[in-house]
Amino acid sequence: MKILAVDLGDARTGLACCDEAEILASPVGVIHDKNFHTVLERVAAAARKQSAEEVIVGYPKNMNNTIGERAKKCELFSEKLAGLLDVPVKLWDERSTTVSAHNILNETDTRGKKRKNIIDAVAATIILESYLMHRRRLPKV
Repeated sequence: MKILAVDLGDARTGLACCDEAEILASPVGVIHDKNFHTVLERVAAAARKQSAEEVIVGYPKNMNNTIGERAKKCELFSEKLAGLLDVPVKLWDERSTTVSAHNILNETDTRGKKRKNIIDAVAATIILESYLMHRRRLPKV
């Protein structure tokens, strides 16, 4: 099943998608926009373009498992997105994904403007990889 992952940000929103076999998660782009409703429409369009059968929205809970303002914004985004699509939209714990994305870009020596332009897509890819690992562990029905 093709799954689209979203890393919602204030200025940039990263997107990643997997293949139908759910083996490979790849970045598919970054939306550079601060307007909540514009980002919502563009993510919905990306989900349709990718033929996504499910959308995962990163859910940035605090490290102590509480829900902060950013997580509440993601909850609202997820709800609104579900109203625009005919596929399931789920929240997925994304704690530490941005830190992991920075570590990956450090290892590949990606710096400056290029780093800023792809960090969110890398974070979305990490979110999706985490979700795919979870799905692989579920018992097959």
